[in-house]
Amino acid sequence: MIVKTDDELEKLKAIGRICADALKAMSEALRPGITTAELDLIGRRVLEGRGAQSAPEFCYQFPGATCISVNEEVAHGIPGPRVIQPGDLVNIDVSAVKDGFFSDTGASFAVPPVAAKTSRLVRDGKRALWIGLNQVKAGQPLAQIGQAIGAFASKNRYSLIQNLASHGIGRSLHEEPSELSTWPDPDEDRIMEDGLVFTIEPFLSLGGHFAEDGGGDDHWTLYSAPKALTVQFEHTIVATRNGPIVLTLAD
Repeated sequence: MIVKTDDELEKLKAIGRICADALKAMSEALRPGITTAELDLIGRRVLEGRGAQSAPEFCYQFPGATCISVNEEVAHGIPGPRVIQPGDLVNIDVSAVKDGFFSDTGASFAVPPVAAKTSRLVRDGKRALWIGLNQVKAGQPLAQIGQAIGAFASKNRYSLIQNLASHGIGRSLHEEPSELSTWPDPDEDRIMEDGLVFTIEPFLSLGGHFAEDGGGDDHWTLYSAPKALTVQFEHTIVATRNGPIVLTLAD
């Protein structure tokens, strides 16, 4: 989507804040003993209380309002009876729609006490996202986002999951430009247009390179291959000549 009017931008900002506030409420409730279903209900109440609808449910009939992935799970974890334990690494991904506009955000959290390497991974996952955001400017190549994140990952001896990409968003949850790499991609030759709406969501890992389903009856949850702890941080943004407008910041 290319933002054309102030009304479009305001509606994008509104749904972005709702998603951000749902993520914040869920993160503040995250503690040992809570189940992922209980966390999901907190997010659902924020979304629906503000007049929004879960995008995974609306678009894909996903069995939950949000995606919650724990430890060995990389993405698209189904909320359920799993109980959060001390030391768990938990990713929460919130996307929603209101008034015909979509937004998408996510973050990973380590439940204390955690190993030093896990704490560093969470810290550096946030850094990787902001390194990508700092590359955003209308007229610049999209490829420089993945190049910058890739350089950061390589320098700090991390890997990147290379089949979970960022994406265009706005009037639908996933739209053009599709498959925006958050890793170095020599085939990426597109340019950021003024007003372009898209996500940046690097998956920084301690050794994983791809995400795979686990087989069996659950065809939603994805796991890293090879298995390794992985974090994801995500914002929805608008590219402008002055840099990014980050839509998914909490009030």
